[in-house]
Amino acid sequence: MNCTTLPSNFLIYLSRVNYSVYCIIREGVYRMDINQNTVQFDFVKDKKDLTKTILTDVYNSLIKKGYNPVNQMVGYLISGDPTYITNYNGARALVRKLERDEILEEVLKSYLDIKK
Repeated sequence: MNCTTLPSNFLIYLSRVNYSVYCIIREGVYRMDINQNTVQFDFVKDKKDLTKTILTDVYNSLIKKGYNPVNQMVGYLISGDPTYITNYNGARALVRKLERDEILEEVLKSYLDIKK
C-alpha cells in the first residue's frame, strides 16, 4: 500500500518522548518499539500511552513558544477551539487526533489512580 491509498483514519506518529512509533487505526492503537535492529509490535488496548505521549509533546511545544501550557490546554479542552494550541512542531494537528472527552477521561483516570 502506498501513501496515496492510506485510509483517512490511519495515522503514523513518531513520539519524541519515548521514541516509539504509533500507528492509529479505527480498530485501535499499535505501538512499534524500535530497539537497535529489532522491531516489536504491541497492541495498546487503551490510549493511555498515546494520550500521554501526545499531551507531553504538545506541552513541550507550548513551552518552547513561551505559552503557559496548562492554561492553553485547559482552554482547548473546555472550548474545543484548536487555536489555543500552537502549530509549532505540528502540535495542533497532533492534539486534534485525540477526542477531547477521551483526553479528559485519561487525565481523570491518571489523577484518581484508576487502573481500569
